[in-house]
Amino acid sequence: MKVLYYHQYFSTPEGATGTRSFCFATKLIESGHQVTIVCLKSNGCCTGLTGQFKNGKREGIVNGINIIEFNIQYSNHLNLFDRANAFLKYSLLGTLIALMSNPDIIFATSTPLTAGIPGIFSRWFKGTPFVFEVRDQWPYLPVAMGVIKNKFVISSLSILEWLSYHSADSCVALSPGIKDGILSINSHNNSVQTIPNACDLDIFYPKTNKIKKRKYELLDVRKEYAEDTFIAAFTGAHGEANGLGFLLDSAYELKKIGKDNIKIVLIGDGKEKPYLLKRALKENLDNCYFIDPMPKMELARLLREEIDLGLMILKNVPAFYQGTSPNKFFDYLSSGLPIIINYPGWLAKVIKDQDIGIVVPPDEPKIMAKYLVDLSNSPIKLNEMSKNARKVAEEKFSRTILAEEWKDLIEINYRSFKYRRNNYLSRIIYLIFKEIIDRTIAAIMIILMLPFLILIYILIGIKLGKPVFFIQERPGKDSKPFKLFKFRSMKIQYNSDGNLLPDKQRATSFGKWLRKTSIDE
Repeated sequence: MKVLYYHQYFSTPEGATGTRSFCFATKLIESGHQVTIVCLKSNGCCTGLTGQFKNGKREGIVNGINIIEFNIQYSNHLNLFDRANAFLKYSLLGTLIALMSNPDIIFATSTPLTAGIPGIFSRWFKGTPFVFEVRDQWPYLPVAMGVIKNKFVISSLSILEWLSYHSADSCVALSPGIKDGILSINSHNNSVQTIPNACDLDIFYPKTNKIKKRKYELLDVRKEYAEDTFIAAFTGAHGEANGLGFLLDSAYELKKIGKDNIKIVLIGDGKEKPYLLKRALKENLDNCYFIDPMPKMELARLLREEIDLGLMILKNVPAFYQGTSPNKFFDYLSSGLPIIINYPGWLAKVIKDQDIGIVVPPDEPKIMAKYLVDLSNSPIKLNEMSKNARKVAEEKFSRTILAEEWKDLIEINYRSFKYRRNNYLSRIIYLIFKEIIDRTIAAIMIILMLPFLILIYILIGIKLGKPVFFIQERPGKDSKPFKLFKFRSMKIQYNSDGNLLPDKQRATSFGKWLRKTSIDE
């Protein structure tokens, strides 16, 4: 089975972003399938390719995965217009690859929503089975945040969302809320499966005893911490959606009560980071530390050896409560870290039910500070939560188990594809749709090329004379004859017996050029 896999932000474990797609693609490779990943060049991602970009892309094989990386620069520091431009370029180039290749199945993962466009086109133009993975509910989330306000843009994204869910043979939701959102738009889709982000148990794992006296050079603080130092860390994007001002508010409350032994570390990058740095400096929040993104292996070591508590922080937007599945949550679990979360929803329920942390109310930094103090003074409780976290990681969210579920879903869709293509009604609809699209595209191309065709017509008339066209009857589909029209590329010359001269004698340099460039056809 040949799988064409679209993920804009694909990365190997050497990068600083999630490795879900890398692990899932590797699972297919291990099962004997072929996988081609299509991605772009994004900050924090590491595709493993090192060659030069040629004609806007580079290709290579990494860990058995064929990777196509477009030279489209993306960063979460970009403004909304530049992001949209990068998204559309990726979708256009990705669509061309989908239409010019012959995969057995296409899998696309958001965000953004435009990542699914190649799958939509290939599904309807070529009948290729399409599985769409939804990581965030677009445009619902950005609209709820107030990031997108233009009614035309919202309507366009809503149409694209409808097309994505109705074109996909199956959908993969990363959270229960996302699944409900898909079904609210396409209630007839019987194949929506929840496969959340997962725990990389081999990369992230807990250390039996935390180091009491630490000296972590990446903090750029050349001193040993006191034995009672307690470090809580947030890992991930520093964007508007993350609402990380809440952590600075909490750090301020900790300073007010003199709890300088509690440190808050923010690891990552994003559009809001300069503002956060400026504010921390202005308010003298020396209990806050900012670290740039780091490769997964380094992050795993840091969480294992230096961090006491993981932080799950988001802006107080109700749309987030059931509709997110952040990598950081599963990294914390794998590392055996207790977790504090500042918003309700399905993740908060897991934390509470499994006794792996604390759920604090949104926008309540004083309460957050109080719980940080309480946990820093409760080593026995922390140890219990740590054991519970790792247990949940192993039993409920192991990437090995979830990758197997995902692989089964892909294989099932591929097998059902044959039935769908043989189904009479589906086949008729597909052929009618294809016929309309083929003729529409052909008509558009003829109109666009008409000035050029007229120019060739005139040149042939001048250089070779009339007739301009070579007309011949040839067998077409189902051996049905049709008339072929080509531009003439040779002179019409006869010998004394009335027979055409050999091709070599009738050929001209102009005619040879027409043939070499295939313009005659």
